[in-house]
Amino acid sequence: MPEPSTEKEVYSVSRLNQAVQGRLESGFPLLWVEGELSNLARPASGHWYFSLKDAGAQVRCALFRNRAQGVRFRPRDGMQVLARARVSLYVPRGDYQLIIEHLEEAGDGALRRAFEALHRKLEAEGLFDPALKRPLPRFPRRVGVITSATGAAVRDILAVLKRRFPALPVMIYPVPVQGSAAAPRIAAALAAASDRGDCDVVILARGGGSLEDLWAFNEEIVARAIRACAIPVVSGIGHETDITIADFAADQRAPTPSVAAELVSPDGRELLQRVNQLERLLCERFSRRLQARSQRLQALEQRLWHQHPERRLQARAQRLDELESRLRQALARRLREQRIELTHLWTRLGQCSPRTRLTGMVHRQQDLSLRLERAMALRLERLHARVSLQARTLDAVSPLATLGRGYSILLSAEGQAIRAPEQVKSGERLEARLAQGRLWCRVE
Repeated sequence: MPEPSTEKEVYSVSRLNQAVQGRLESGFPLLWVEGELSNLARPASGHWYFSLKDAGAQVRCALFRNRAQGVRFRPRDGMQVLARARVSLYVPRGDYQLIIEHLEEAGDGALRRAFEALHRKLEAEGLFDPALKRPLPRFPRRVGVITSATGAAVRDILAVLKRRFPALPVMIYPVPVQGSAAAPRIAAALAAASDRGDCDVVILARGGGSLEDLWAFNEEIVARAIRACAIPVVSGIGHETDITIADFAADQRAPTPSVAAELVSPDGRELLQRVNQLERLLCERFSRRLQARSQRLQALEQRLWHQHPERRLQARAQRLDELESRLRQALARRLREQRIELTHLWTRLGQCSPRTRLTGMVHRQQDLSLRLERAMALRLERLHARVSLQARTLDAVSPLATLGRGYSILLSAEGQAIRAPEQVKSGERLEARLAQGRLWCRVE
């Protein structure tokens, strides 16, 4: 008997490669890989393709153009390199590969590991906490610059400051920016700027270079000096792709020394435009205020003229004349009304004379007497007719009327009317009532 078939999940090749790609990319974090560079290809697209190998194995690598532009050395086959990469899979061919994020010569590997270790240590201490970052002053009275006195960085900074705000004073703290003596000197310059307090902000800067060239800015002593400085510190070290420990510790990082100078200095042209704008606003507000005050003054003058004593006396005199005229008119109108009312009262008094009222009352009494006699006669006539009708009705239903027609009523000894033979017994004495008397009879 054949076994029942069960459905099996079937992958296409594309789906399988995509699934493997997802597993590889999610299963491995960014990691460092050291090996020998070989099979380097640099097509016109700007991407780099090569392999990393050691004595026992090799792996394909891809470094895309945006990352390749940040490489600080000229790569060649056979060179020992250190790569920071993500593990992935090239789906069309099913090739396992590394996507390179950063590439440096292998000699920098120890420095890179030291960088990572110090970064983790200081970050755990909270030295890079964003809450510690201080805002930069909007209008600094003086800017301090800690850098080499002969490098390109100081020239770039001074050029930017001169272009943006020529009147801004600059205090330069010359220090070596490379070598074993650089870190202590940089830390000492930061402490001096903090103690003197004559600057509102400090730029810590140098030009670009390799990881080893920039190492003075990755020293712990410099990071702690930045955080201990009483004034805000802006780092402008190397190029945009160069990240140092000092950048993490600074209150604000600039990608280059020139950008650092722009961050700490107000733009003179922008300020001039703002001043001109404020001047126009001030003039407009002053003009409006002056116009409002002028209108107010005119209103007060007009009000004062209206309230002048002579004008008020004239107004009062005119008002008095008006009231006098209105009083005369009111008195005349009242006199006419009184005369009309007096005439009306004389008329009413004549109508209310006692003789007139007595004559009217006599006529009314005579009329009422006549009406009463007529009403009484009519009422008696109606009552007489009603009584006659009721008498005839009673006479029609009266037992006496029935007896008058020859009938009689038999009553028992107890006075009960006899209606049937069964009510009497033989020999019983009965009373017979007639229309003109009564008889006594006995039952046989």
